[in-house]
Formats: sequence, structure tokens, C-alpha cells
Amino acid sequence: MLAFAAVVLAAAIAVPQAPQGSGNLLLKGGTVWTGTHVDWPGAVSTMHGRIMVGESLDPAVDAKAIELPANAFVMPGLQDAHGHLLGLGSTFFEVDLVGTTSEAQVVDKTKAVAAKLPKGSWVIGRGWDQNDWDDKTMPNHAALSAAIPDHPVWLVRIDGHAGLANARVLAAAGITRASADPSGGEILRDGAGEPTGVLVDNAMDAVRTPGLEPAQIRERLLAAQRACLQHGLTCVHDAGVSKAVLDQMLALHAEGKWVLRTYVMLTPNERELIARGPWQTPDDRIVVRAVKGYSDGALGSRGAALLDEYADRPGSRGLAMMPKGSVLLLAQQCADAGMQLCMHAIGDAANRAVLDGYQAVKIEGGIRPLRFRIEHAQVIAAADFVRFRDFGIVPSMQPTHLTSDMPWATDRLGPERVLLAYAWRSFHRLGVVVPFGSDFPVESVDPRKGLFAAVTTRSERGGPAAGWRPDQKLSREQALRGFTLHAAYGMFAEKDLGTIEAGKRADFTVWDRDLRVCSDDELLAAKVLLVVIDGQVVHDARGK
Repeated sequence: MLAFAAVVLAAAIAVPQAPQGSGNLLLKGGTVWTGTHVDWPGAVSTMHGRIMVGESLDPAVDAKAIELPANAFVMPGLQDAHGHLLGLGSTFFEVDLVGTTSEAQVVDKTKAVAAKLPKGSWVIGRGWDQNDWDDKTMPNHAALSAAIPDHPVWLVRIDGHAGLANARVLAAAGITRASADPSGGEILRDGAGEPTGVLVDNAMDAVRTPGLEPAQIRERLLAAQRACLQHGLTCVHDAGVSKAVLDQMLALHAEGKWVLRTYVMLTPNERELIARGPWQTPDDRIVVRAVKGYSDGALGSRGAALLDEYADRPGSRGLAMMPKGSVLLLAQQCADAGMQLCMHAIGDAANRAVLDGYQAVKIEGGIRPLRFRIEHAQVIAAADFVRFRDFGIVPSMQPTHLTSDMPWATDRLGPERVLLAYAWRSFHRLGVVVPFGSDFPVESVDPRKGLFAAVTTRSERGGPAAGWRPDQKLSREQALRGFTLHAAYGMFAEKDLGTIEAGKRADFTVWDRDLRVCSDDELLAAKVLLVVIDGQVVHDARGK
């Protein structure tokens, strides 16, 4: 049985607040931002989960009335257009290595957890990033194996595209100096040719951790839901969902415990579900309409596929996890089933391969109505930006990747190529819709951090006052639309979500200040007061 770190807070896995009311709600006071260019006349009313104009309900008879403070800011419900709910929930049950400042600290934290677990049980962790260490070389398993010889240990890098295994796991996986690198993966080796314990991208498949039981999946999903609601999210595009996870999400929904609006991207191996085509629960709370694939790895672990070699690793152009022909095969399969394909692509070579694959799909009327997406769209060759516009491809981006990567991105890409990365405003100039997300748990689930990154292009910890990429700064409303209307477009829901307009679904996030006009520092300090989904209060933090 899989044993996890015994450091879970009971509150983290509690069932969220039950929805309050029948979907008839009256919000009075504060400022309303509709997300459109039309002002909202006074109070916000909802009837049966849909938005109505003004104070048209009688609180004594029809609706639950909530009097908001004068400084409250009511906006369309925030969405995260790219997250991993099971991954987020699992962080509450694993060794948390985010923010570790050295390999020694990683070993010490993992050893402390292992000491509390039965001998021979798995120790799972996530979050280390060698770019945050003084010595920025990838770790070696020697210290980890010496400190924890009696447990299989598997520690995944923060981006999910590399992992560190101890000797026990390497032996079980059959990884030796004679092992060949798999296609789309790499076994890192020391100067003597011995595996260091770091496995990149497809090489990670050799590590077989025990699967989660249904009850474990459920508690992790509930932990993730609670974190999302606490941070003001009303909807998450869940990137890479297996049938096992979807089954538990649907079970929670049937029990009234799943309230978060969820747009499901299936894993590519769920062929029967893909062939079924789009479907949703009767209340549209869970929508299954997309598929998530991987074209390459990540820039931080040098797995992103580049057209030219890495500036800090001559001779290497990264890893192609899915060749162009396989991208086309998957894209055609999705197109035939009416499913949206959302391909992970970080490097400019990967983005070009995906664009080529999408462009080659054979379907009557072209691919534009399918709104195929590229997740991350992080490094784009100059000639390829316009292809997103011309073929209706949606770049789904994560602003906090810029602030996480800025200390070392120029080292990886060089001073010229880095100017073609993290280029959401360049897409805006072409009239391309850009949904925003976080890629949690790779980055924080907190949307305030994404808004801050998009409008300042600088780190929360400081840096140039003008920002690292001032040419890519967005206005507050542009950034907010990335997490609302543009995200809704990315899931074919712009007629129902993303703005406050009569007849749309009543999803709101209510803050304690106006996010359009407060200072940058105040943006990071803003507090969620209410989260409303379909006119029902699902999170109430007033007075807390």
C-alpha cells in the first residue's frame, strides 16, 4: 500500500461548504465589474442560477440577500484554464519540496518524513527545483540513497518533467549504466556514465509507484477543490484526467460534494472516452470535451524541444515526447470525435510540430471551430505567431511561468530567443484569445500571482521596476479577462460564462478591493470574500 507523508491537515481534505440556497441570490453593495464595456445597474440578482439585471428579487420571498461592504468588488467567476486537480490535492499528502534551497535540504526533509513511515513503504515528494539552489546542477541520488536506504523514494521536480529516484527505485526500475535513453526521455548520468537518479520526461515511466485507491483519489480531489475555492476559483480546466479520476469526480458530484465547475481534458490513452465525444453532467458542472497531450518537456529541466540548441547546453535541443506524426494522429482522432485537443508545447520546435500537425487535420470546414489549443505556447518562432490567428489555435498560457523562469530563462534561450517567449501581449496584438491559468501544482493555485505577473512581468520578490518583459505587460482588465472571458472561450462557454450579463450562469468571485485600480502590492494582498457558482454560495470568507 502506498504510504504518504503523515503531515496532512484535516482541514485540507474537508468537504467544502454545501451550496447555500436554490440559485436565487441578491448581492447588494460594492462595485460590479461585468467584464464587458457596459456598466452594471446596481445590485446583482440571480434566479435559478442565472444572472438577472438589477434588484429584481424580493429577499423576503425569492432570494438569499447578501449585503456587501462598500469596498467589495464583484467580478465574473475566476477560472484557471490549466491546472491539475489530482496533482494539487496530492501535494497535501506528499513531501513538500517547494522552496528548498539545496539538495541537502531536499534529503533532510525527505528523511524526516521517511522516519515516520513503515520500513519499505514508498516516500513520494514533489517540488524541488535546482534553479533555486546555489549549485544549480541536477542532483545525484548518492546522498538520498545513503540517507534513506530502506524505502523506495521518488521525488518529482516542480515542473513534473523530471524526478529523482534513490538506489532502491533505480534497481527496481532496472536502470543501470547500460540502460538506453527511451524515446522522448533521458537518463542523466555522471562523468563515469552511471545514472545520477534523475530521469527526465519519458524516462520517468520506468518508475512504477503504487496506484491510488479510489478513496485516496477522492480525498485528494476534495483537497484540491477546497484550495481552489479558497483562492476564488469557480472553474478549473483539469489537464490530463484518467477514467479512474473522472469516475471519482463524478461520484463526488452525484453525492453533492463536487461543486467546482470542471472542464475535463482526458489523457490520450482513454480512447473509448475520446471516441464517445463531448458530454457533460445534467447541470453542466462537469464537462468532458477535451484531450491533453504532451509534445515536449519543460524548459527548467532542458526537456523543451527547441529549433536551435540550448544556449547553456551546446549540442542539445531538448526532447520531443510526441513526434509530429503522432500529434497528427491524435489530432485527427479528436477531430473525428468532435473533441478539442490541447497539446502541451513549451519549446519553439514543439510548438511548430503541433501547429504543423493541427494544420494537416482533415475535417470539413477546417479546424477553427474545434478551437484546438496549445498549452503553454511558451517559446514561439517569430514566423509562427500568426499561425495561431490564421488557424484559430488557442494559446493557453500561464503568466507565473514568466516570473518563475525569469532568473534563468535567458541562460537557456539566449538574449534574442528569450524575447519570443512568454509573449501573451504579442498574441493579443494579433487579436488572438489567450486563456490564462497557473499549471498548479507546478505553480501556485493563487490567481493573484498570475494577475500580478501578467500586469508587471516582475517577481513578487522584486527585480526591475519596469518588469523583466515590459513589452508584454497587460492592462488589469486584459489580465482579468484572461482568467474569465478568454478562459471561458477556451472551453466553448463564452455564451454562458466569463462576463456578468443577463442570462449567463451566475458565477462570481467577490474580493475585498477593486482589482482594476488597486496598487500592485494591494493586488497581491486582496482577499476573497465570496465564491458563487450557479447562484449558490460555495465559499464564504467574510469575517475571516
